[in-house]
Amino acid sequence: MKLDKILIAFTLIVPVADALACASCGCSLNSDLGIQGVSSNPGWTFDLRYDYLNQDQLRSGTKTISPAVAATTFNAKVPTQLAEVEGFTKNNYLTSSLDYTNGETSGVTFILPFIQREHMTFGSPDNSNQGGWPTGANGYTSQTSGFGDIKIIGRYFGFSEQKNWGLQFGIKLPSGNTGQFGVPTTAGQPAAAVDPGLQLGTGSTDFIAGAYRFGHIQGTENWGYFGNLQFQAAVDPKTTPAMMGSGTYRPGNGLNINGGLNYQGFEDFVPTVQLNFVDKRSDSGSAADTWSTGGTLVYITPGLLYTTTDATQFYANVQVPLYQNLNGIQLAPKFVGSIGVRVHF
Repeated sequence: MKLDKILIAFTLIVPVADALACASCGCSLNSDLGIQGVSSNPGWTFDLRYDYLNQDQLRSGTKTISPAVAATTFNAKVPTQLAEVEGFTKNNYLTSSLDYTNGETSGVTFILPFIQREHMTFGSPDNSNQGGWPTGANGYTSQTSGFGDIKIIGRYFGFSEQKNWGLQFGIKLPSGNTGQFGVPTTAGQPAAAVDPGLQLGTGSTDFIAGAYRFGHIQGTENWGYFGNLQFQAAVDPKTTPAMMGSGTYRPGNGLNINGGLNYQGFEDFVPTVQLNFVDKRSDSGSAADTWSTGGTLVYITPGLLYTTTDATQFYANVQVPLYQNLNGIQLAPKFVGSIGVRVHF
């Protein structure tokens, strides 16, 4: 499958959790075979992708931090309040994407994530410096599963005869649940509202814009390059009763930039490697954690694409952090694993 045989590039960007509160909660890799220069024919394509990430290490800035040190750190936005110490957040995402392209100028993608998440926090000490880590007296546990926010992304790629670059414009709808409550660690305490950034949905309508390009590396026979950027911003944040007592919440703006290489010299396999840049602004609003959200991350992602038939392709990627600079104190994963299948019909 050589680059000079490409018929069309369709854009099917599926970052599964880019709107979550923390910058490291989601998978930012590019699994779009069209942007990588190995796309298929015009028509319908269904993509099903599974992502796993276990946020089990506390980080502050560019370094890891122990729970003991975190428990003695004051919140920079509320100087009299000690920081919340989180235990873990285990995430499983199953993202379904349905794409249609007319093969000439344009297309549209519908993206629906299903999320399963377990979370535990020790909480923050109260006014008498009781609770929090290590007792967890002010903490809670939560477990939820359900559909997240739907995305609809259109694109136009009729700028050149090669159709090797295009623009994207889309919307994220507030379809995911925002009413989850956790179970307090101490029996007899009232149910705790789960942080807005850990809900299945953000409650906001977001605008999405992006661009992509791919091509053949001059002077080589089988090497190709690909790259894309995508920006997302909330344009209609909501006030939701379940969010910390009817507080307001606006997820921070996010920018993802991906660039990579692929090798198409094998008959059935296409190895890939990419760099992923994520910049997530802090959340805002009276219900938001304005200190321990947002940050800047860089990942390296080796991957492999396997073609079984003209209509079916499997792929796998492992995303490993190279650089993490997180605001406040946040949980981060050591890696993100992804597998997926794509069927054209």
